[in-house]
Amino acid sequence: MKYQDIDWEQWIPQEKATILFVIRDGEILLIQKKRGLGAGKINGPGGRIDPGETAMECAIREVQEELCVTPTQVQKRGELSFQFADGYALHVEVFSAKNCEGEAQETDEAIPLWTPLEKIPYEKMWEDDQYWLPLLLKEKPFAARFLFDGDHMKGHEFTEPNWS
Repeated sequence: MKYQDIDWEQWIPQEKATILFVIRDGEILLIQKKRGLGAGKINGPGGRIDPGETAMECAIREVQEELCVTPTQVQKRGELSFQFADGYALHVEVFSAKNCEGEAQETDEAIPLWTPLEKIPYEKMWEDDQYWLPLLLKEKPFAARFLFDGDHMKGHEFTEPNWS
């Protein structure tokens, strides 16, 4: 499968999810994921949207479940569409928060990692993160599409963000 073979106009994700990054005092709250898609990688907390739940509600709930903190001043920053060569299709809404209530704690899902913004470990993250995370840090809206074969990115493009 090649990126240009995907009909993005007709593309429908199998699942919808969120990811949220708390950014404060020159640091970003990352996690080392302990299970599920991306286990072992460094990422932001997030997960699948439950029926009847908004994306923002999901983003906040996932941070609470994974790190035992509540993000505050949450804003949507972007949207990501992922097509995997095995057929899995995932749409992710990306959020940032300016702070959080409580102290991040390890759970059975994640190990919290407060990381200086200038030391984000992109080499331990999903390959796509290096393209859009800098836009999130600059508070610039973004939308992008990616093709992955397992852990390897096979193609991508940025599109015009279309949410209000």
